[in-house]
Order: sequence, then C-alpha cells, then structure tokens
Amino acid sequence: MSGTSALRTRWVRRPPATGGAVLATGVLSVGLHLAGYEVLSRIALALACAAWLGLVADVAVRLLWVPGPWEPARAGSPTGLTPVAASAVLGVRVSLLGLHRLAEALLALALALWVGLVYPVLRRWERRRPGAVFLGCVATQGISALGAVLAAATDVAWLAHLALVLFWLGLVLYLVGLWRFDPRQVLTGAGDHWIAGGGLAVSALAGSRLVAAAHRGPYLWNDDDNGVLRAATVALLVLTLAWSCVLLVAEALRPRLGYDALRWATVFALGMTAAATLSVASSPGVPWLRGPGRVLLWIAVAVWCVVLAGAARAVARGLRPPGEAEGVRPRAPR
Repeated sequence: MSGTSALRTRWVRRPPATGGAVLATGVLSVGLHLAGYEVLSRIALALACAAWLGLVADVAVRLLWVPGPWEPARAGSPTGLTPVAASAVLGVRVSLLGLHRLAEALLALALALWVGLVYPVLRRWERRRPGAVFLGCVATQGISALGAVLAAATDVAWLAHLALVLFWLGLVLYLVGLWRFDPRQVLTGAGDHWIAGGGLAVSALAGSRLVAAAHRGPYLWNDDDNGVLRAATVALLVLTLAWSCVLLVAEALRPRLGYDALRWATVFALGMTAAATLSVASSPGVPWLRGPGRVLLWIAVAVWCVVLAGAARAVARGLRPPGEAEGVRPRAPR
C-alpha cells in the first residue's frame, strides 16, 4: 500500500507536459502540411495522436486513481485549458486530412471542455502570472480555427459564424491575459512565456482560416467585414513576428539551456508562428511570406528535436535508481 501511495504522490507532482507535447507536435504537423511536406506531416500527426492519447490517459488517471478532484480544474489553473487547445489543434490537422467526422468529434470535445473550464480559469486570474495566462486565448482561437476549417470543408454557415465570434472573443482574452502577464517572465520564464507570442500566432491562423472559409464556403459576411478580417489577420501576424523577435533577444540575453517541461510551449509558439505565416501566405494572399514561413518551420522542427531529446533524458533519469541517477555507482555486495 505504501508503494502505491508513493507512486500516486509522484504522479501528482509529475510535470503535466503531455498537453504541451500534443500542441507542439500537432502544430508542426499542420505547418508541414501547409509547406507541402505531407509525409513528414503525417508522421508528426501520428506522434501527436499518440501524445493526445497519453494526455487522455493522464487526465483519466488523475480523475480516477489520484485522490481528490483533478487539480487544474479544481484550482482554476490556466493549464487546465491545455487539453482544449490540444484537441482543437489536433482536430485542425485531422480535418485538413479529410477526416471531418473525427474532426467534428474533437471540436465537440474541445468546445465542451472549454465551456466547463473557461469560467473557473477566468475567475481566478491574478496579476503577475506566467505565460500560461494566454492559454485562454490559445484554447479559444484553436476552437475558432477548427470551426473555420470544418465550415469551409462542410459548407456549414453557422459553424463559420461561431468561429468568427470565438475569434473576436479570443482577442479579448489575449488582452486580458496580457494585462495579467508578468513581463519579467520574458527574461526569467522557463519556456511558457513564449505563449505570449503563440496566442497571437494562433489568432492569425484562425483569422486566415476564416478568410479561406469566406471564399470556399457559403455566403458568410459582406466584403467590408471580410476586409476587416483580412487586415486584422495580417496585423496579428506582424505582432506575432515582433513578439518572436523580442523573445529571441531575451533568450540570447538570458540563456536558459536546461530542459524544462515548459519548453514544449516554446516549440508550440515557434511552430504556430510558422503555421500562421504559411497560412496567411495563402489565404489573405501574401505569397512572399511562404519563404519565411518555411524557414520558421524548420527552426521549429529543430527546437522540437532538442526538446524531445531533453524530455527523453529527463525520463531516463527518472527511471534510474536514486544513486545511479545522481551519477553514483552502486557498491558491489561483499
């Protein structure tokens, strides 16, 4: 019994990096698809699906095995919205693959989780918080992007209108998150401070998908509204790139080279910036952005590989006996 209790305690204290891994890998799959690397995109999609199943298992274990309610939902932590964003991003890629029924199921799941979790998160937001405060925006815009992609594929007008409402709501949540964000995190954050840029990037992606839905689907809104949406999308991408420059300079001034589970948020932000750039290059019609988008995509892939290697080393250290994990060779029995 004591061993089981110790394992439960260790599980609760374990960093919940699975959701960040789903987000990062799913976004890379979307970006690789938009760049034309379909084989690599499907490999990344398979890895993202495996990580998503791990996320579902993690939530189930915390609900059924670990005593007490699920901590992120109970405490109203912004990290409780990670499964929402992860499911939405995975749904975007699945829909682009043509599996619309599965994408609709992921949309329903993400929307149900969002309805149940967003209010507890908003109610407990405080000042001077890390980058996780932008997950409200990320989750909302992820659902908006998925709704827009499905609306364009299935010719469902109400879904596009819902996606448009969530798009503007997501921008409001970003401003609220910016007000709650601690700017010192730019120099001291362990990796999730990059969500400050990732929130803008996923907003630009959602905007570009809405512009595409207006052209490929049924009549949705007039030309003036479409022009406002296009201008907002391009402006969001410009702000995203500006944020990325600020964050890169901060990383150079204050290098944080050790592995941390929060670095998956960095990969997510880089991958989403690349995906948004590639999407804006096609939908609002800025084709010269395709080249920079590909460069950003390969940077994100490289960082993904580095973070994955760090995660593998962390897992390996966690599986070793205490003495061996610290580099101490156990003595042979006499």
